[in-house]
Amino acid sequence: MSCTTILIGKAASYNGATIIARDDDSGSGRYDPKRFVVVRPEDQPRRYRSVLSHVEIDLPDDPCRYTIAPNVLPNRGVLAEAGVNVHNVAMSATETIAVNERVLAADPLVELRPAQGQPGDADYVPERPGGIGEEDIITLVLPYVATAREGVIRLGGLLERYGTYESNGIAISDADEIWYVETIGGHHWIARRVPDDCYATIPNQLGIDEFDLDDAFGQRREHMCSADLIEFIERHHLDMAMNRGPHHLDTRAAFGTATTKDHIYNTPRAWYMQRYLNPGEDWDSPNARYTPTSDDIPWCREPERKVSVEDVDFLMSSHFEGTPYDPYGTLGTPESRHRYRPIGINRTGHMVAMELRGDVPAAHRAVMWVSFGSGPFNAVAPFYANVLDTPAYLRDTPAEPSTDSYYWSIRMIAAMADPHYIECSNAIEQYAEQVRSFGHRHVFDTDAALAGAGATDGMDAAAARLTEANEVMAAYLRERTARLLADVLYTSSNLMRNSFAMSDRWV
Repeated sequence: MSCTTILIGKAASYNGATIIARDDDSGSGRYDPKRFVVVRPEDQPRRYRSVLSHVEIDLPDDPCRYTIAPNVLPNRGVLAEAGVNVHNVAMSATETIAVNERVLAADPLVELRPAQGQPGDADYVPERPGGIGEEDIITLVLPYVATAREGVIRLGGLLERYGTYESNGIAISDADEIWYVETIGGHHWIARRVPDDCYATIPNQLGIDEFDLDDAFGQRREHMCSADLIEFIERHHLDMAMNRGPHHLDTRAAFGTATTKDHIYNTPRAWYMQRYLNPGEDWDSPNARYTPTSDDIPWCREPERKVSVEDVDFLMSSHFEGTPYDPYGTLGTPESRHRYRPIGINRTGHMVAMELRGDVPAAHRAVMWVSFGSGPFNAVAPFYANVLDTPAYLRDTPAEPSTDSYYWSIRMIAAMADPHYIECSNAIEQYAEQVRSFGHRHVFDTDAALAGAGATDGMDAAAARLTEANEVMAAYLRERTARLLADVLYTSSNLMRNSFAMSDRWV
């Protein structure tokens, strides 16, 4: 599915935490309700069957507890999307990307092939399952790993054995490292570690720009890949570099795409995120090094200042504010305001920023900053990951609209506020500021209470207290969201085109 990812190394974040964040956007013409749930070991399948590809995989018998933000409807499988386990490993999966035709010819995607004919017929061909994909990856990896590196290795093994039916990017982190994995064709993959002092920005496009094969087949400090990648590249003539050493690969040229569609849908999002985090560079003049249509925007770079949760929230809900490309703005022209695909769009189901704080005891190290619905009309709220259950306001999202649900409340707010963006913007901005402010204070107070009570000696001892803390956050979020819904409803009602009052005649 279409989405945007930003990864913040621990030395680049405001509090020394690793942060991986991604918004999950449903496909065009579809809206996927989201929920926030805990998966207990007894609920984890021991034999897994994919809904979309029908692949069946035996799983280990020792899964751990983990917290995820999956779809409500089961028609396309679990689609866990974002999760953190009790070992404080986080995953965001998956960023839909694209690889070029040469790669797809060399290693085709492993797609489901339905059965042909009937069993017993001479020409009967049985069904051939597909590989793994977005539906499956977190469920197959996260419950079984204790570090980010272990996550990369487990995922790589699954890709090599079962293949994939789509091209995807996956972020895996712990408190020390962030790794980003990209699938290359049906069975191959590359993974690169985000430098501690850098951030990485990824739209729906193969993003890793350089890859050190010597490191990947040596120390594996910053790079990992499938076992036969060098042979695969050489056999199929995928290295497109003219003047680069043979073991320093331009991965975008070798595997990626650079199409007209990318320049409308993908590169402008990377451009805007880096424009915001490195504002001292020239981004807008005719001589700017990088423009919204540049194919060489770096995958990662050092920010000009440390990056906060508020920065992540803004970027993941942004719509080119301050540029001629803002659909809600006044700069530019009607054409320019709809020229490029924004980051925060109507089809966003959720955004989760997973913060793993290395200076906090392991029992309450992981915080998932969660927002549901279209980004410009919501705000992230913090929820601890090491919990026994999640609040009903986020957990029990129904299939049909209801104001008892955080997801549906934000959907209603967005639909009413969108035609009256300017008139509703103050109320939404105040809501976002108050939710984030309460959230930061709530996390600070909860951390302090746990430390004072000595409940940080073990994960299980803290889990019950963190579950209660999440209920407090959810109660505030529910009350404040209901108030915003009332404000937006009132403002939008006054701006209806059929409005009329007798007093209008005397004005």
